[in-house]
Amino acid sequence: MYEQVSHSLLNAILDNLRPEISRQDLRHFYTRLGANFYAIYSLFYTLYGHRADFKPQMLRLVETMAKGYIRRSAELEAIDMQREQDHNWFLSQKWVGMALYTNGFAENLADLADKTPYFQELGINMVHVMPILMCPTGKSDGGYAISDYRQIDDRLGDMNDFLKVAEEFRKRDILLVLDIVVNHTSDEHEWAKKAAMGDRSYQDYYFMFDNREIPDMFEQTMPEIFPENDPGNFTWNEAMQKWVMTVFHHYQWDLNYSNPAVFIEMLDILLFWANRGVDVLRLDAVAFLWKKIGTTCQNERNAHLILQLLKDCCQVTAPGVLFIAEAIVAPVEIIKYFGEDAIIAKECEIAYNATLMALLWDGIATRNARLLYQGIKHFPSKLERATWLNYVRCHDDIGFGFDDNDVIAAGYEPFAHRKFLVDYFSGRFAGSPARGLVFMPNQATGDARISGSLASLAGLEAALEDGNPELVSAAVDRIVLLHSIILSFGGMPLLYNGDAFGVLNDYSYLDDAHKHTDNRWIHRPKINWERAENRKKQGTVEYAIFNAIKKLIAIRKETSAFADFNNRELVDARNDHLLCFIRFNHQRPSERILVVANFDAHPQYLDLEAISGSGINLYSQFIDLYSGRSPAQYERRIVLPPYHFYWLTEK
Repeated sequence: MYEQVSHSLLNAILDNLRPEISRQDLRHFYTRLGANFYAIYSLFYTLYGHRADFKPQMLRLVETMAKGYIRRSAELEAIDMQREQDHNWFLSQKWVGMALYTNGFAENLADLADKTPYFQELGINMVHVMPILMCPTGKSDGGYAISDYRQIDDRLGDMNDFLKVAEEFRKRDILLVLDIVVNHTSDEHEWAKKAAMGDRSYQDYYFMFDNREIPDMFEQTMPEIFPENDPGNFTWNEAMQKWVMTVFHHYQWDLNYSNPAVFIEMLDILLFWANRGVDVLRLDAVAFLWKKIGTTCQNERNAHLILQLLKDCCQVTAPGVLFIAEAIVAPVEIIKYFGEDAIIAKECEIAYNATLMALLWDGIATRNARLLYQGIKHFPSKLERATWLNYVRCHDDIGFGFDDNDVIAAGYEPFAHRKFLVDYFSGRFAGSPARGLVFMPNQATGDARISGSLASLAGLEAALEDGNPELVSAAVDRIVLLHSIILSFGGMPLLYNGDAFGVLNDYSYLDDAHKHTDNRWIHRPKINWERAENRKKQGTVEYAIFNAIKKLIAIRKETSAFADFNNRELVDARNDHLLCFIRFNHQRPSERILVVANFDAHPQYLDLEAISGSGINLYSQFIDLYSGRSPAQYERRIVLPPYHFYWLTEK
């Protein structure tokens, strides 16, 4: 429909585009721009074509891409070209990630660069550096209330320190992941300050209203994100005498993407960090990008169009850079953030598999895999050129947002089962070894989430307090079991800060005036590197966990079947306590790995008849890739000890 118009406009733009050129060879930019321009123009027109300023904004958009390309170093451009030639590079089984807070894992960015050998020791080659951009003290939301998108928080270092981290990571083939908060800014951001001073052009960057008429219309269908701490979705600003949309916290002003200037500003920010060596941009709160009266203002179609447009523009300037969608929503919704009606990712190449994380914790609490099996069974298929981030723990709370149909199919009543999980992981359920805290309970619905470190939720803290070696061993087994699933499931496994050596809950947050009201800080610890040295001492808990995970990572990287090419088959193990699936080499399907995990505290048996028709010879002698030994087997049944797993291949 727009093709002739769009190419005519492209020619006019290229004729008039005279940016300051630092490198004369723009062949790749022009080639990519020509290849993507029809899609870019169509999306931009769909979103903003009704505006009188459409053409000048379109020109500004292309200028932003061109300037981003011109400022891109020859080294980064070479990486772009290499990744373009191997466009499935990130689907390889070799990638294993870790998420961390800079001043939790290290002292600052300079110290983080010095600690890079730790990642290689464990086998980590993708590091998500949690928010490091400028935020106001006391109103930071853990780093997600940005007051300057182009400045490093001076408590962590400066831009030179960041560039050293990026350079150090590139030398060691470690991908650098950085958060960009795309939905909102701090109320202390320059745009917000100018808006507060009465600048109408910057007031249009946000949602602002003189009275409650329109906010009340929004509120009829918008849920509350933090009903206890920050109820409602609008905050009264005394200076402007206006209501401002603040979906998350009162100091976080939601950006108005119906204004093309906001889109172009954000694209410029993304390219700014891409040009400083970031390999993967984690786009925060993408589900909230488009606001529409009469809806929940989440997962709107235009939010997806915004992401498609950002991706297409980035493909022109920095095609080697990936996007992560931070959208913690139902599987049927999150799958859309890869890009609907496509084979390759048209929005974000990577998305968080929050559902798998919650299902794994359900398996720990119930000691069975019924709900885990149902959830995976009904999980939607991903695109070919897209992948999941699979994790056991992250910086955030754990919510139990399972599909009620899956909960019922597993034999539970949804409300009662969620209450059981909250009671179990907060230690209120009799016999529970978990040491978690209830986060954001909703008295109206009875819903709640859980805070706590992986090790403490898995029972290690309680076992160490008890001094019982058997309980300690069982907790360690549960920790390793959980990691064995995310490392073999299909996607990029993501470990969390300190989990590789069993860091426990950190109760010191209670003594911090800026943190004590948010119990998620209990699982955002400062790493004790003296204790971390125990990972090198046999007989310690740290040694047992660290070396087990290190070994799992090493095996994963050598096993082609663990690459992510939609090459997983779920198997009904006919035993409620077992999760069972097959991974196969997508190039040689006969090469198969049988993954089986026992979530029970007692030995369980896998009847090999359950996997008949799976392409695995039931009469084979199996070898466990992890132990190098054949599992105990009799009468064509494989025995799994408590909280044990096997990665089985035919001998």
